[in-house]
Amino acid sequence: MSGFAPDALPAHLARILSRLGPSGDCWIAYSGGLDSTVLLHAAVRVRDLLPGALRAIHIDHGMQADALLWSEQCRQQCDALGLPLVVRRLNLRPMRGVSLEARARESRYHAFESLLASGDLVLTAHHLDDQAETLLLTLLRGSGVHGLAAMPLAAALGQGRLVRPFLDVPRATLEQYARGSGLTWIDDPSNDAVRMDRNYLRHRVVPLLRARWPAVSRTLARSAGHCAEAAELIDAEAAGLLAQCAGGHSGTLD
Repeated sequence: MSGFAPDALPAHLARILSRLGPSGDCWIAYSGGLDSTVLLHAAVRVRDLLPGALRAIHIDHGMQADALLWSEQCRQQCDALGLPLVVRRLNLRPMRGVSLEARARESRYHAFESLLASGDLVLTAHHLDDQAETLLLTLLRGSGVHGLAAMPLAAALGQGRLVRPFLDVPRATLEQYARGSGLTWIDDPSNDAVRMDRNYLRHRVVPLLRARWPAVSRTLARSAGHCAEAAELIDAEAAGLLAQCAGGHSGTLD
């Protein structure tokens, strides 16, 4: 999607969802930040083309002093767009030996899962630069091909699916769309905290890489796609080999 026009985002969103086949309602994971605000507004522009009803969910992790204010701002935005909004409050607290960021992510997905009826979709605003950062993080953790596959476009979640329709869109395009559409959004100060690994990569490492290799995000995302294909082939081969070794009873080997 090199040179992708910001005004084409709504049509791109509708096209991605149409390729997923029959589904139920669409839930927008709406934090109020720039990325999810663009996703929300793009979805509203093509809501007649989307499968099922369009709704939004806002997760209040209870970790910021302004969290209640942000929830109210999200509600006002959705009210103005005529969009139903569900707010879930998690009130997370630190636990020894457990990353608060990881706990927040896990709890967030549990909240999404609890909402989904059969066939429903929850849409998140992860984009091309997020995918590149994810690949770098998994590389630094020494992951194999399954980890290096980073984030898939769509994955099963409870009774429905989690979908990332902007995964091939640069964040710069989302920002151009937001500014060109006169959108307002919430700036979460925790996104600038470089003590967190992803933020350190985003603010310190990736800019250096991009200065030398301008297409670094797209190139890294392409590598993640190659790893996803490799992981799929490995899984298929392993499943075939396991079937050959199966015994006469379920779950046993010959």
